[in-house]
Amino acid sequence: MPHQAQNILFIMCDQLRWDYLSCYGHPHLETPNIDWLAQNGVRFDRAYVQSPVCGPSRACIYTGRYQSTIGVRHNGYPIRIDELTLGDYLRDAGMRTAVVGKTDLHVHPEAAQRLGIDLSAAENGLLHSGGFEPFELDSGNHPTKLLRRRAEKVRYNDYLRELGYAGENPWHTCANSTVDENGNVLDGWFNRHAKYPANIREEHSETAYSTNRAIDFMRQASDDPQAAPWCLHLSYIKPHWPYVAPAPYHNMYGPAQMLPANRTEAERVQPHHPVYAGFLQYSQGEGFGREEIRQTVIPAYMGLVKQIDDHMGRLLDWLRQTGLLEKTMIIFTSDHGDYLGDHWLVDKYWFHEEACRVPLIMYDPSPSADQGRGTVCRALVESIDIAPTCIEFAGGAPDPQRLEGRSLMPFVRGEAPTSWRDFVICEEDYSPLTVRHHLGLAVEDARATMLRTER
Repeated sequence: MPHQAQNILFIMCDQLRWDYLSCYGHPHLETPNIDWLAQNGVRFDRAYVQSPVCGPSRACIYTGRYQSTIGVRHNGYPIRIDELTLGDYLRDAGMRTAVVGKTDLHVHPEAAQRLGIDLSAAENGLLHSGGFEPFELDSGNHPTKLLRRRAEKVRYNDYLRELGYAGENPWHTCANSTVDENGNVLDGWFNRHAKYPANIREEHSETAYSTNRAIDFMRQASDDPQAAPWCLHLSYIKPHWPYVAPAPYHNMYGPAQMLPANRTEAERVQPHHPVYAGFLQYSQGEGFGREEIRQTVIPAYMGLVKQIDDHMGRLLDWLRQTGLLEKTMIIFTSDHGDYLGDHWLVDKYWFHEEACRVPLIMYDPSPSADQGRGTVCRALVESIDIAPTCIEFAGGAPDPQRLEGRSLMPFVRGEAPTSWRDFVICEEDYSPLTVRHHLGLAVEDARATMLRTER
């Protein structure tokens, strides 16, 4: 059946846990706009990423292939130049594809040079952005020393300077620093400062700016009624650390609204796995073992999630006002979770539910999806299923010889497949991390694989 909807808005948050949305059961963090997607689409209850790390997880999502297949084993590892991504597939299907935010994909410059590819040439710009037109490409990670070393120009910094935010790097000193009650500007990289508001107005924050730019693209792409359908990948940088939320979100929640820590003393005293024991050695993890750190950081994290939901409301309102809501499939997910002190750990990198289980919601306004509307899918799904889903939605035929994920369109249409997987895979290469040295492992031995079954 042909689809009435023709566009795709693919929204990804960075480091958003599945259980920090009200539609996934959080008792205090209300996310009505994301909930609206779930009520009018399909909420996948058991969705897992293929790596609990930003770069490899995103590479898997964009290619529809497992980490061990594509070789992107950690942040900063390059993707092969011959890998096709979601942007490539959808462009071949006749869609205009663009990104606002981060992709975390990198091409090896020496490989490009050997092949005679000039990465600075405009026509090769898609190689830097996962096949998406870089409408507003931003890694969201701009510490001043790194910025100087890369001699990097950040458009968001230019935007802030135009608004009067001064300094060499207002991304750091304004958007990702806080201000205490005495007016002192505090470095947002230190978790103890997360209780204070960001040194920036909410409407100028990264989340607000990304939403503005997303609306700019959709307006531009839709102005011409004869223009091609589009896929916009809106990749929010938050709630990834630094855990810095602008007012009023910085103190919207408190310790009473936090989920209780999911950990036991036995885990710390007698770790169940040697790699887990190695991760426990991280000083950051030890910091999150202190309740005062959790009570400082988690309310800020919740505020960042609430801010994203409010800007989701802006997007939905704009789509309604322009008549595009009935023409646009919306996908909402995250690249991985965040331990937030659960299991005595911080950040991501390992295989607990807090790190590798993510929210995944798909809203298709087409009449063919009416039967699946408002349903909850409890099948085991993987983030590599997103690419073939989008390809099928766009009228293409996912190639099983290349794509290792499977289209979720049958679930979206309320048609359960005759057969489905009974396990999901998540992989981790921890060879670049300190834990490998704690364990005395060779590089090639510092790899792990998780198989999550129906049990």
